Amino acid sequence: MNKETNSLSIAIAQTNPTVGDIHKNAELIRSFRNKAGADKADVIIFSELNLSGYPPEDLILRKSFLDTVEQYANDLAMETNDGGPAMVIGAPWRLNGECYNAALVLDNGKIETVRFKYHLPNYGVFDEKRVFQEGQLSGPVSIRGVRFSLLICEDMWFSDVSETALESGADILVVLNGSPFEIEKNNSRLSHAIARVSETKKPLIYINQIGGQDELVFDGGSFVLNADRGLVVQASWWKEVLTYTNWAKSSNGWVCKTSSLSKDLLKLENIYNAMVLGLKDYVSKNRFPSVVIGLSGGIDSALTAAVAVDALGAENVLCVMMPSPYTSNESIEDAILLAKNFNIRIENIDISESFSCVKDSLSSLFKDKVADLTEENMQSRIRGLILMSLSNKFGSMVLTTGNKSEVSVGYATLYGDMCGGYSVLKDIYKTTVNELCEWRNKNNVLCSLGPSGEVIPERIITKPPTAELRPNQKDEDSLPPYPLLDKILKGFIENEMSISSLVKEGYNHNVVKGIWRLLRNSEYKRRQSAPGVKISNIAFGRDHRYPITQAFNGDFNKKI
Repeated sequence: MNKETNSLSIAIAQTNPTVGDIHKNAELIRSFRNKAGADKADVIIFSELNLSGYPPEDLILRKSFLDTVEQYANDLAMETNDGGPAMVIGAPWRLNGECYNAALVLDNGKIETVRFKYHLPNYGVFDEKRVFQEGQLSGPVSIRGVRFSLLICEDMWFSDVSETALESGADILVVLNGSPFEIEKNNSRLSHAIARVSETKKPLIYINQIGGQDELVFDGGSFVLNADRGLVVQASWWKEVLTYTNWAKSSNGWVCKTSSLSKDLLKLENIYNAMVLGLKDYVSKNRFPSVVIGLSGGIDSALTAAVAVDALGAENVLCVMMPSPYTSNESIEDAILLAKNFNIRIENIDISESFSCVKDSLSSLFKDKVADLTEENMQSRIRGLILMSLSNKFGSMVLTTGNKSEVSVGYATLYGDMCGGYSVLKDIYKTTVNELCEWRNKNNVLCSLGPSGEVIPERIITKPPTAELRPNQKDEDSLPPYPLLDKILKGFIENEMSISSLVKEGYNHNVVKGIWRLLRNSEYKRRQSAPGVKISNIAFGRDHRYPITQAFNGDFNKKI
């Protein structure tokens, strides 16, 4: 039985679980609890579904998976009979034949209480209604003499759960989260948390995880608000960390006395760290020993290489130059200099002879045809063949180097430069690629394994973008200038604007229609592209689910 108390030490565990590795996740929980116990914490709280990993998706449909989760949850519960901290963990949990997204209270050697997520998100990257049942509005749970209202992620975004907490006498609101990163997302988290505190006049503890999971990456940033809405604790971004909060009961309720505020990060720093952590975890959690990158001397492959070195270390990155008859000496020089700056191993495999052989083998079939995009794409596909051969032989993952601007409009070669297991730049527009390169040259990166300073050669950043698949080729021969292209693409993709609304904003009618046509017609390519970390509010993949076969031409009656 919990006795009333006037003080409490609560540890916030910001961890990096792995989906499906329940044993490892349990060990992580155990190690954090042991540390919290050594430091005399009364309670330790973990993030949403941290025992199973988040999001578990259709693993929830497997009985053996849920059986294993329950086994480990009960084992962890038994360990709380040692007099150490009580635990609040997240786990999928079955009741009466249904499965719920749950918060489990482990104390006194058993699972004391279970609370279920009430609001299940079913938009964007979330489809929890596919695998979970909605819980009920529930009152608080008593842990070490304090009444906690346990909310799970989406529950904080609505007032009804917190209203129930207020009506049923909660002392502190606790929110377990698996909240993936996107630009400016933390402002939304904080504003909703403040709204719940304003409604209830109760303090709030927000716990988020970190780490990469397929297309998602989690940034941490756990925090505490007192009842006066003041931010008194801000945990680190992009790091596993155990944060201690000390609480005292006053005449006006519970107050967090700790003041530990990590500095907020600016936009480009957050994006870069998201790319680094997303890649690091995708490679390590999928047990690849290293990566291989086609290094062209252009800005996209340069940034990809920079992120790879910062995430994995130079010793785990192989770069390959594959010049063709159209590759400039300037590009070769830039690629070599970049590799030298990052201390990356670089190999040179000239594809001129292979390109000639492929053309010769098809000459009888193409004899009446003028050279066109077909021959350009041959070069890209030969490069893809080489990179995938290296991957097969040495077990390295190929990193594809295309950016969001190119993938949006199909300015990429299927089975060529789109070959790869992971795309670092998948949700990064070309203009942002430039900004990130300039930022990386001037700033140190959190937990970076790469060198600091001006490591990306200036010429790579400033020269006109080109695929170098024909003489004197420039990207702008085929596309609008990237600053213009990116603004229109953001309008279509992130803001879901119509053709007419973009035209009303002053963009050229024919340019807008042309970009819409390219965007629509390239869906089949994107459906076959490698996964990459989500950065924006709508990234290609789970966010963007357009049919390949469709005939909608925008908001004009005439054909585009």
